[in-house]
Amino acid sequence: MTENPPLPVPEDVRGPVPGGGGSGAASVRLGICSVTFRHLPAAEVARRAAGAGLEVIEWGADVHAPPGEPEVLRAVRDATELHGLVSCSYGSYFHCLPDELPGFAEIARGAVALRAPRVRVWAGTSGSADVTEEERSRITAGLREAALIARDHGLEIAPEFHAGTLTDSTASTVRLLEEAGVDGVGAYWQPPQDAPDEEALTGLDVLADRVGAVHVFSWWPGNHRLPLAARDGLWGRVFGLLGDRPAPRDALLEFVPGDDPAVLEREAATLRRLTFPGPGRVGSPWRRVTAHRTHPMYFAVDRRTPWPLPTRRSGRSRR
Repeated sequence: MTENPPLPVPEDVRGPVPGGGGSGAASVRLGICSVTFRHLPAAEVARRAAGAGLEVIEWGADVHAPPGEPEVLRAVRDATELHGLVSCSYGSYFHCLPDELPGFAEIARGAVALRAPRVRVWAGTSGSADVTEEERSRITAGLREAALIARDHGLEIAPEFHAGTLTDSTASTVRLLEEAGVDGVGAYWQPPQDAPDEEALTGLDVLADRVGAVHVFSWWPGNHRLPLAARDGLWGRVFGLLGDRPAPRDALLEFVPGDDPAVLEREAATLRRLTFPGPGRVGSPWRRVTAHRTHPMYFAVDRRTPWPLPTRRSGRSRR
């Protein structure tokens, strides 16, 4: 994988500003899902993410970080750390189905190779209204077994909040998580397609304490992609609601208009403005002052925790 020089970090991304920040400012990391730019090499995704002032990446298992390919995974991890980023999650395509369970340990090993503490999974392949109780029970059991395998690898898992799965509604998601009945299972959230803002926010309020990551985009109507700023009203309230909860979360840009890398800096700037609206803060409290690991203020990262640890480090990254 070719090493590209880091892009300069935008001027509005600096270190923590004492006393600054608005609701939620101390509990959200900003990042991107690598599937946003499937057409770019992983090293270029990392370089552009760092150049836009983002902090974390969810690496997709379909193109950039396939399980079972240790050399590719190692190269992706190295590119991530080269640009001062953290792998926050591994975007798998495991569907919690019984015939897929034998392959989940390999997915978990992929997450460990990336130093990602969370694996994104999918709750089946059919919507909650289209499955029988027996099918639901099998998917729930698959989720439970995957969570136990993940735990053995020091990981947590979380199902995508998405149409065409058992997590296509708030009620079905809560039922799935409760019936799985194991620790280490969280949730993702994204605005349901075509849902009015109030409906989307009501659902998020129910799930918020379980949500570890949010996929951030502005689609309206249907899957028509708009600039993130087009739905300021929704996203400002989303981050205000999440800011009332103490748990750390990741806000991950996904599917920008036109799949165009040129708009990433604009979308990242909008995300920063929505997430850290206070007049005293101009960036995430954990944003590194540079996107290059050789800088003396490059912070250490502990894969077992969802946050960078504020200790200086020197020398080469762990391998």
